[in-house]
Amino acid sequence: MLSLATIEPMLSNLSGGDLLVVLVSIIVSLTIHEAMHGFMAHWLGDDTAHREGRLTLNPLAHIDTVTTILLPMVLILLHAPPILAAKPVPFNPDRLKYDEYGAALVALAGPLTNLALAALAALVFRGWGSELSSTINNAIVIFTSINIGFFVFNMIPFPPLDGSRLLYAFAPEPLRGVMDQIEAAGFMFLLIVLLFGFQFIAGPVGNIMESFLRFLLV
Repeated sequence: MLSLATIEPMLSNLSGGDLLVVLVSIIVSLTIHEAMHGFMAHWLGDDTAHREGRLTLNPLAHIDTVTTILLPMVLILLHAPPILAAKPVPFNPDRLKYDEYGAALVALAGPLTNLALAALAALVFRGWGSELSSTINNAIVIFTSINIGFFVFNMIPFPPLDGSRLLYAFAPEPLRGVMDQIEAAGFMFLLIVLLFGFQFIAGPVGNIMESFLRFLLV
């Protein structure tokens, strides 16, 4: 089994081939994440995603040129954290079963799918890692880490991240009003908050990710 001391250098010293694995892992993980939002909404009674062609595993339906490709490239060039996002899957909360709890289920479908993907990849690693080449093991570790990153980041309870929908379902009315105002400010407000607040959340988020990686891979 890998130790965390072995995992960390693998993720910090990526070769050209590893960067390709990172790119493919991001595209696959984001695509499945967004599609599962749509499938959950459809299952709960809202066909908005279906009507807009988002119930698909075709990455082209979910990738946004600006937020998925250009934004992280610019941030990397500026030596800032490479934040990226796919096109949000549209849904109508008023058409969902279970009201706000239904909206929370739609939101949770994405990050929980990433957690499931990470767990499946880790299961392959722990069960057959000794029989696989180092290249394949590296790819599995990268894929697992990216999906854990998506899970942890999206569960932050700050609008419009998925975790905010879970908080919203149980929050008192005054807090819901504040969250509505934050969400109305849009993605760029979230980006500004993350860029200026990254130094404060990087430590806790990193520690949570490390705990998941220890549990799954070590």
